Amino acid sequence: CVRLLVRGGLVAGTVYYTRKVGVWGSAEETDKLLNDVKGQLCPYVQKAKKQLPFEVPKLPEAGEVRFLVKHYYNEGVKSSFRFIHMLPCYAGRGLKKVKDTFEDFAKSPAIVGGGEKEAAV
Repeated sequence: CVRLLVRGGLVAGTVYYTRKVGVWGSAEETDKLLNDVKGQLCPYVQKAKKQLPFEVPKLPEAGEVRFLVKHYYNEGVKSSFRFIHMLPCYAGRGLKKVKDTFEDFAKSPAIVGGGEKEAAV
């Protein structure tokens, strides 16, 4: 019960904070937030670039990020509907496997050894 309350509190706090800083606002607010975060991280990124033995790729532009988010969101929705569409087929296969497994367990095992006779069912 305590774990549920702690998790619920963390989720509520995260939603509250992200809403307050503008993640769930209009597109303009979100772009402003992204630019603010990029501006704050820029000095640290420059410092890290100097210490790394390889070149760090440039952060994507806001338009690219927006396109990727839309693309993967749409792919997720399509995959979800594809799964829902195929759910009766998957359920039928699963039930057949369960039925076959129970039928195999219900059969008496063959007697191994001297007689090679099967037990009557």
